Amino acid sequence: MDFSFTPDQNELAALTRRIVTDACTPGHLVEVGRSESGTDLDLWHTLATAGLVGIGLPESAGGGGLGWLETAIVLAEIGRASAPVPALAVMALAGPALANGGHPELAAGLADGSVIATAAIHEPNGDPWSPLTTVVEGRLTGTKVCVIAGMMASRFVVTAADGLYAVEADAPGVTIERQDTTSGVPEARITFDGAPAACVGGVTHTEALLRRALSAACVMAHGACEAALAMTAKYATTRHQFDKPIASFQAVSQRAGDAYIDTEAIGLTAWQAAWRLSEGHDVDRQLLVAKFWAAEGGQRVVHAAHHIHGGFGVDRYYPLHRHFLAIKQLELFLGSATPSLARLGRILVG
Repeated sequence: MDFSFTPDQNELAALTRRIVTDACTPGHLVEVGRSESGTDLDLWHTLATAGLVGIGLPESAGGGGLGWLETAIVLAEIGRASAPVPALAVMALAGPALANGGHPELAAGLADGSVIATAAIHEPNGDPWSPLTTVVEGRLTGTKVCVIAGMMASRFVVTAADGLYAVEADAPGVTIERQDTTSGVPEARITFDGAPAACVGGVTHTEALLRRALSAACVMAHGACEAALAMTAKYATTRHQFDKPIASFQAVSQRAGDAYIDTEAIGLTAWQAAWRLSEGHDVDRQLLVAKFWAAEGGQRVVHAAHHIHGGFGVDRYYPLHRHFLAIKQLELFLGSATPSLARLGRILVG
């Protein structure tokens, strides 16, 4: 059995990597990080023009009509560069939910990058799987926190007790407050007080959105870990002490070897889950296993990378720092290692 990507999928990965690598130079990322939005909208529009933003959206919404695996391939390459674009928000969360939610007009502009939408899924109680937000007679009430791309989105897909709802950012009853987290990119706390909402799916659509979100976080974490590991390997073979590359020292090579094993485990579990999701197989257990590895293993990888880099590792303008921030955000997104294992345990015992 051949588990490799097809030639077309490899070309898709190569195109995405070329675009984000050319744009995400260290100096440019520092400049973007100093901007108010912390987001590279020029890069986002370049990705959209290349057809990558809408690759998984239906053709009726201006997308490429391909599957989740192709979307995951693009997200992994964006994660590899820790590119400051709203890919997770649009490509994994809001885009598919709006395009397939009975109101296709709400997905207009997402594929070409002219519109940014995101999903509001985290609540103050910390459990995105049990939303407390309610809707009565088409009016949505509740609070969502840590909404990625929430400060720039013009439309929100909101998880509620009975399903998914679309709410315009400028609708009455919507209050958006900036939240600054360790990612360096502003997020949002959004309060809905009787805001007009359009239903775009039931509870099963909420579950589908959360599955895509978990899968996206895992493949993006794998990309970031691969980049951090490659950076560490290059540094360890060129940095000399006592006239020898530090990679030749046993403690360094063992630490790097452990990081390699973690990275491989993250990739294996992430891509297994992404493939199962793309093919429509049962995937809940595989997603939670992948999320555990992305959270636990991802932290070990970037901490090992910082340790081996020594003083270079704590330089905020050195590219490794951006991967560290990205991995931390992806670790906490939809629950870190412990809540992921707890949810997996509940599934296993029925």
